[in-house]
Amino acid sequence: MTSTTTGTTGTTGTTNSTTPSMDDLRTKQQAVWSSGDYNRIAALTVPVNEMVVAAAAVRPGERVLDIATGTGHAALAAARQGGDVTGIDYVPALLEIARDRAAAEHVEVEFTESAAEHLPFDDASFDVVVSAIGVMFAADHQAAADEIARVSRPGGRVALASWTAEGFVGGILGTVGRHVSPPPGAQPAVRWGDEAIVAGLLGDRVTDLASTTHVVPVRFADAAAFADLFLTYYGPTYSAAAKLDDAGRSALRADLVELASSSAVSTDGDAIHLEWQYRVVTATRA
Repeated sequence: MTSTTTGTTGTTGTTNSTTPSMDDLRTKQQAVWSSGDYNRIAALTVPVNEMVVAAAAVRPGERVLDIATGTGHAALAAARQGGDVTGIDYVPALLEIARDRAAAEHVEVEFTESAAEHLPFDDASFDVVVSAIGVMFAADHQAAADEIARVSRPGGRVALASWTAEGFVGGILGTVGRHVSPPPGAQPAVRWGDEAIVAGLLGDRVTDLASTTHVVPVRFADAAAFADLFLTYYGPTYSAAAKLDDAGRSALRADLVELASSSAVSTDGDAIHLEWQYRVVTATRA
């Protein structure tokens, strides 16, 4: 597996120092993603992970890094293609699930606890860097982009999948923000769903940057079933609800039900059909 170093800053990237406010923001966001039970939500996003690995065109023997791997879906997909895969995340409980899944599938993946802005790897360590709806939630967007560029070898490939602002999950995050203000300094995660913004973050360190949009089809029994699932298990909605009183939680739930009802593509018998839009950005390290 790919070797790691501890505390490396690299010679082509920024240092690992951050302001105290950014460290505080990262701690708060880590707590959000440690709440609820993201494994219940991650299961719905398997197509996103499969798509980003396909877009990266992982080949046998290539060194692959999956940033913010969560429960490991993209890392495992890359390993099935024969990649020499490392997955990082800053939520230990999610990494444990990822390790269990890798063991169950008898595939070898190295899972390491790390923030996206502090990758413990040397410069140019990886042939391919991917992230499926993960790095978009980094506290410091520019630092995370700098690390992606730093650990990618020249000629290496980058593939990033992110929810879009105009898509359904962008609507969920926007709804949460209207009920509970984001922490000071937080940037909208859906910025990564905009090709121009990702191009600006990566800058002239990459070439051939392009993007495509896709949807994940998801069905629930009804709009209320969607709202209750996300209020119970999805970190951003779970943690927001915990900060509200009973009236506030009821209002948040009502807005989530309305979002699902108004966004439904169709109803199929007793089910409501939603489509969650995401963007895959690909690039080549210069």
